[in-house]
Amino acid sequence: MLWTFLALLLGGILKGATGAGAPIIAVPVMAILVNVPFAIAILSVPNLVSNLWQGWQHRADHLDLRFTVKFALAGAFGAGLGTYMLANLPDEALLVGVAISVFAYIAFRLARPHWVLPFAAAQRLALPVGTVAGMLQGAAGVSAPVSITFLNALRTDRSAFVATISAFFAAMAVVQIPLLTLYGFLTWERFLWSCVAIVPLASGMPIGAALARRISKEIFDKVILALLALVALRLLSDAVL
Repeated sequence: MLWTFLALLLGGILKGATGAGAPIIAVPVMAILVNVPFAIAILSVPNLVSNLWQGWQHRADHLDLRFTVKFALAGAFGAGLGTYMLANLPDEALLVGVAISVFAYIAFRLARPHWVLPFAAAQRLALPVGTVAGMLQGAAGVSAPVSITFLNALRTDRSAFVATISAFFAAMAVVQIPLLTLYGFLTWERFLWSCVAIVPLASGMPIGAALARRISKEIFDKVILALLALVALRLLSDAVL
């Protein structure tokens, strides 16, 4: 439980600093400690609450409301498909899926740090990209390789990014929570723990916001990427050995 608390706190710090990404740290760490379905179930309520909170704070900052709605609805649909995969794939496949998702995120960030996607192209890609990201979120608990990379490529300001990604994550959580309950992943006991998990996640968000003002974005990104690489390697070893 201590390690789970620390994972959620670190996830909150990352979310507070960047506006997104709590599952990037929390899900892989909890997957190592317990399993992927447990990690996704425990993060379901904090995901919904934290993203509704940030989405409300930045409700006037949407880059384009129609784009946000399209992207969010596609994510919700994909999350439903991904949760079905979660219920039907073996644990080893899920661990590998999380690890590959994390490595894909790291690789893209290193290979194309300054790539810019035109907004007109992003509007056309919102539905397919949102669906794939939602599937990753539902099945592996980590949509960042697709969702965050996609929005980062638009090079919007932080407020517009947070407004869009918060709506996306909140829409997925609205679909995930009832489906996780239906498939038996989110039991009453886990629901209560998921509510408790709001505390460390929310506690980390102000810390992340403060760090973002004091540490350069480049240094913060490198530290996070190095941590993610170690976690992903551990996931692969647990799946193979």
